Amino acid sequence: MRRRITSGVACLAALTLTVAACGGDDDGGGSGELEKSACAPITDGGAKGETLSVWIMEGTNPDATPFFKEVSAKFEQQTGAKLDVQFVAWADAQTKFNNAIGGGTTPDVAETGTTWTPGFADAGALTDIDACVDEAGVRDDLVDSLEEAGTYDDSLYGMPWYAGVRSVVYRTDVFKKAGIEPPTTWDELVDVGEKLKKAEPDMLPFPVAGDSEYGADPFIWGAGGEIATEEDGQWTSEVDSPEAQKGIEFYTGLATEHDFSSAAAQTWDETGLSDAFARGEASMMIAGSWTPGALVEQNPDLKGKIGAFPIPGPEGDMSPSFVGGSHLSVFNTAENPDLAWTFVQMMTTGEFAQKWGDQTGYFPGTESLLDKVIQENDPLVAPFAKQMVEGGASVPVTPLYEKIQGKSTIPAMVQSILTGKASVDEAASSAADEMNTVFQGG
Repeated sequence: MRRRITSGVACLAALTLTVAACGGDDDGGGSGELEKSACAPITDGGAKGETLSVWIMEGTNPDATPFFKEVSAKFEQQTGAKLDVQFVAWADAQTKFNNAIGGGTTPDVAETGTTWTPGFADAGALTDIDACVDEAGVRDDLVDSLEEAGTYDDSLYGMPWYAGVRSVVYRTDVFKKAGIEPPTTWDELVDVGEKLKKAEPDMLPFPVAGDSEYGADPFIWGAGGEIATEEDGQWTSEVDSPEAQKGIEFYTGLATEHDFSSAAAQTWDETGLSDAFARGEASMMIAGSWTPGALVEQNPDLKGKIGAFPIPGPEGDMSPSFVGGSHLSVFNTAENPDLAWTFVQMMTTGEFAQKWGDQTGYFPGTESLLDKVIQENDPLVAPFAKQMVEGGASVPVTPLYEKIQGKSTIPAMVQSILTGKASVDEAASSAADEMNTVFQGG
């Protein structure tokens, strides 16, 4: 697992306190004694007559309406309160959230993307749910990478809900025909690629998508590098470290040295990569856990011809892979934080968390439910679940990293190497300089 990278001093206030109160002082004008919430889920209709407002992102679950109809019935039966669920389009969500935060009109609870949660916490919009997680006894069951992504200034502001992870998707029929087994080390990956190049000359063994950060990150982490680290509140890029450069060199070398890719792939994002795989132009690719099902649905002829395996590490351990998905966060405008937590716990643990995962194709945010997925041993699912549990990672947990991703710093670095415009050292140094400019300016 990746180590948690957080910053600042812990604010130990419980759910009933606003984020602003965590920064209060005791010099006569402060908030006084901070009362902790018991965080006990509301039962026996204890919130009868109340309504909890919830924002959920649209499209993740094609059966969201009947799903939330069932949730609402259970929630009202337990708490007496009604749910007011609004669906928000991903494309409009950032603006809608920003306007609501600025105007103090946020919902009680909302789905927050894992890369958004630190920014909303930094804006003072979310409540610290650490006490509630501990009171519920679920801390040790949370998927580490999702917990890390929801943590800001050493406090948890996003309860892990669901996520996807990237591993390697491959053509099982092609591998079987060539007598090849999935690789478990970097050397084996190269060996497999060379054999595929000879066995299937019209297919790319391992296309390197130049416009995909999440394809490069695993090799940086796998080599023992970091994207960035934090010390005393200041973030610093690490993509130019010797370890990170080793990973970058291996990843880009699959194209530049071993010729497993193509010039066209230099501009591909993950959609371009998936399209090429669907056309039969690639034997392997880094892809999300949601990809195999979509590929088979759109291309029925691929049924029974696709498999997956964790991204190999240098010596046999898997390379960590970015875990991206959503948290459920309680906003500090919630009038009844205990009611909000009751909903969050209901959605993220137990039957509804499992149903959401089954219906969406994403993984739940608790290891106990993930273990069930692994034990089912579905060849298109279990390898991703194993990757998420044993090799899940988070990008730097700071709002500033969103700005860096907005600049496409990592993809630009990869593309400059693939096109021969820069060496690994030159490209990594340039990327580090750009990242540090953002970190220092932030």
